[in-house]
Amino acid sequence: MLLENEMDADDPRRPLLGNVQQTNSKLRRLASRLCSTDSWKRRLPITIWLPKYSLEYLLRDAIAGITVGLTSIPQGIAYAMVAGLPPQVGLYSSIFPGLMYMLFGSCKDVTVGPTAILAALLAKYVAKSADFAYLASFLSGCVILLLGILQLGFLLDFISTPVISGFTTAAALQISASQLKSLFRISGSSGDTFFDAIINFFKNIKTVQLWDTVLGISTIIALLLLKRATMTVRDGASPCRARLAGCWLNVVRARNALVVFAAAILAYLLKLRGLTPFALTGTIQGGLPEFGPPPFQTVVNNQTLYFEDMLEVFGGEGIVMPLVAILESIAIAKAFAGSTTVDATQEMLAIGMCNLVSSFAQSMPATGSFTRTALNHASGVVTPAGCFFKAMLVLLAVTLLSDAFYFIPRATLAGIIIVAMFSLMEINIIRRLWRNSKLELVVYAVTVVSGAGAGLEYGIACGAAADAARALARAARPRLNATAFKVGNQDCISVSLTGGLSYPCAQHVQHKLRGLVLRAALVVLDARQLHAMDIGVAENLISVIVDLEKQGHRFLLWNFKQSHQKLLEDIHPGFESRFVDGPSIDQHILVPRASRELLPAPA
Repeated sequence: MLLENEMDADDPRRPLLGNVQQTNSKLRRLASRLCSTDSWKRRLPITIWLPKYSLEYLLRDAIAGITVGLTSIPQGIAYAMVAGLPPQVGLYSSIFPGLMYMLFGSCKDVTVGPTAILAALLAKYVAKSADFAYLASFLSGCVILLLGILQLGFLLDFISTPVISGFTTAAALQISASQLKSLFRISGSSGDTFFDAIINFFKNIKTVQLWDTVLGISTIIALLLLKRATMTVRDGASPCRARLAGCWLNVVRARNALVVFAAAILAYLLKLRGLTPFALTGTIQGGLPEFGPPPFQTVVNNQTLYFEDMLEVFGGEGIVMPLVAILESIAIAKAFAGSTTVDATQEMLAIGMCNLVSSFAQSMPATGSFTRTALNHASGVVTPAGCFFKAMLVLLAVTLLSDAFYFIPRATLAGIIIVAMFSLMEINIIRRLWRNSKLELVVYAVTVVSGAGAGLEYGIACGAAADAARALARAARPRLNATAFKVGNQDCISVSLTGGLSYPCAQHVQHKLRGLVLRAALVVLDARQLHAMDIGVAENLISVIVDLEKQGHRFLLWNFKQSHQKLLEDIHPGFESRFVDGPSIDQHILVPRASRELLPAPA
């Protein structure tokens, strides 16, 4: 302080000292914000809702958790089989991520576990070794956690809705096609892509088994009928009918578990008579998983692959898994948050912790599930504690009831997966894009076709590239809106410059302007919606204005920002006489422009 007081106003050290003090002040504010109690509570949301917990919340969360758990059990088994993993892995992946999300999750409705898309992305690595699944969970957790810590959630904004929708549709097609093998019990490979699966299906169609086919198709029909079978309760209905409608609603919500239960009983009864007409799930290794670090080396074809070799197997395509996990979870959280703001950073931290911790318990990558989250929401969940009750039910099933899973027919699980994929296909977006944005429809189509033909990871990469090309094309070819009008006896035309005009569109703007103004003596360039303009665009704009003025046209540059006026004036001094401002252009058109020297043509 003494040093600062002794300095006079002209001391050159004074600005430097001021900058240092300003930087220190910012650092103190940042440290205060990061280290405050509220900040730490926000990063551990259970500390916010647990002190307010009540018996009513406990009952509602327990009902929702048990309902979701009944769906998580068959889906967990099915998704593990999609990935080529032992069935119990799908159950482990519903237990431990659920427990971690209860601690770190910020959205009460989201339920975390294995999903069909992640299972499909994982399948080609698991074909080499199951150890890749556990390492993928660990790496995905690390990547997502790092993105959350660095608050890089904004990177997801660069993946547009058509790309996400196209990727989801391609994934649904591929997963559905891969289940044809189990649904019809045909021989041969199920294929790595949608087209491969379809080709292999028709190659081996003669090996279709009748009873698996009947059971699989019956499963699909039963699930679709149960989903659409609703019981309405009108005002003034009897209490008995209201209770009956409530019970029926619970039946509809637990339809996956009920269908699996019925199919397993049928298979068991037939087994007692010495008949096994269906391919069964078989023995599931019950009990808790083997806890320990994820495998950093594995053996493939009698060859030891170390950590570096396993990373090489994942390659650049491996980054798609954590990316998809984040996209799924945050999109689901936003869909069910309503008016509540979703903390994307916290969701990243939560999903990262779910995968990181569960990788020490033989789990595959997990993220938010749309189907189970919708069921959780419909069941009236109040807090993330619903994930705890769901996890406990699955834990009970895998430890005490694992023998009962032996008789679950594979065709039934295939039917459940195929029906679940129906809800992922956004067909309505095709109609909306066709009506409103055909370029975005092209992006959607590129994503679907490349994802179905080459693989899901290539689908999202090609879709993002097509979307970037679309954005570049829009920057290079902006739309200039022209409106013809009359003021008195003068024919005028107004050309609106909108958005940002960058250097790729410099020649395009010049060419379009020449074509638009030929039919009018007076041209108004309306810059009310112009936010940015590159120097190359400014030079070409001046060039065409000067050239057209020589041909007898008159130009008024209306409501240009001061920065744009300065740019044009710097390029060609004397240009300021064309600038006019105000709410109306008519007064400037009616008043003749003062005589002035024409600008020299640009070199």
